[in-house]
Amino acid sequence: MMRITPSPFALLLAILVLLGGGAAARAHTADISSSRIVPEGGGRYRLDVGFLGADIERMFAESKPSAADVDLTEPGVIEAMIGKFIQSRVALRNETGETCPSEIVSVGSDPANPRDSKVVLRLECSAVAGQIFYDPYRLLEAQGRRAKHLVGIGERDADERLTEAQRLGAEPAPGEAMVFPGDAPIDLSKPLLTPWQLAPKFFAAGIEHIMTGYDHLCFLIAVMLWATRVWPVVKLVTAFTVSHSVTLSLAALGLVDLPSRWVEIAIALSIIYVAVENFFTCKVEGRWRDTFVFGFIHGFGFASGLIEIGVPQRALVPALASFNLGVEAGQIGVVLVALPLLLAIDRFFTHGLRDPRLVRAVSAVIACFGAYWLAERIFGVG
Repeated sequence: MMRITPSPFALLLAILVLLGGGAAARAHTADISSSRIVPEGGGRYRLDVGFLGADIERMFAESKPSAADVDLTEPGVIEAMIGKFIQSRVALRNETGETCPSEIVSVGSDPANPRDSKVVLRLECSAVAGQIFYDPYRLLEAQGRRAKHLVGIGERDADERLTEAQRLGAEPAPGEAMVFPGDAPIDLSKPLLTPWQLAPKFFAAGIEHIMTGYDHLCFLIAVMLWATRVWPVVKLVTAFTVSHSVTLSLAALGLVDLPSRWVEIAIALSIIYVAVENFFTCKVEGRWRDTFVFGFIHGFGFASGLIEIGVPQRALVPALASFNLGVEAGQIGVVLVALPLLLAIDRFFTHGLRDPRLVRAVSAVIACFGAYWLAERIFGVG
């Protein structure tokens, strides 16, 4: 009987193909929306729903009527349809399911965040008996299984001293909450999460961002392909962590703002650089300098994920710290899988030595991913 020995190339290349398979058009999938509920008195509320333009295009494509039904070139037609799409997927309602009538006030870009669009609704709940709940779950269902929705109560810069009505639960008190598909509707009579109660959800969002950030993962794998000992990898990850934490914090705090398109292009270039570098050197001792320099660029990419979620001002420090820790936890998880896999391949296939053909083959695949993302981000291909 012929024995088939699995090739080390096949093992690692298969993992990379699976990793890149979800990265066809974008290296990140946001699936993020937000809302702000502002009581206007007398049972009336203003509801601002924000979302990434790319996300609404994806969600809206499924329900958009054909051009034969509607002339989409007419001014305001697309905006009106998006407004109705959002209006049908968020609601204020009571415990029995009776919903508050709503009207669309405006549809357009969000002045507070140029990456986002915003639909403003006005809801009249004075005739709806009982306690009012916020239900955004049809919107989350349209966003997909990784959806998340940041909910804020009150104006963004409002004084947070509670009114008598807020203390009694007659009106919602200022605060924030992050909700996921399957969570219970938000009871507007109860306080929302405290800043530190929000922290675990931002930690989870940080892990998700790095684990679905295929470009960051490719960069990290490329710089450690020649590593045969733990200590050089520790230096690589530490240098990357220090530098990207700086720019992540600066961007999330609004102190530095770089155009996201150019950041994403620079990230793609960094992937190509470290992958191609593997063809010319096998030394890893000094590569921490690469990860330190490129970490500043990747930090802006991480920050985009946090900014897209929406950094709650009341929870700024715990949200930033938790998201960054989530990113680090995800990175460590990748290293704890990738490095032992590389060492196992060395031990079982090449007598404890790193095979240059394996490194170069995997580096070539990563460079191709980087080149694809570069072309997609410059020319919009894909």
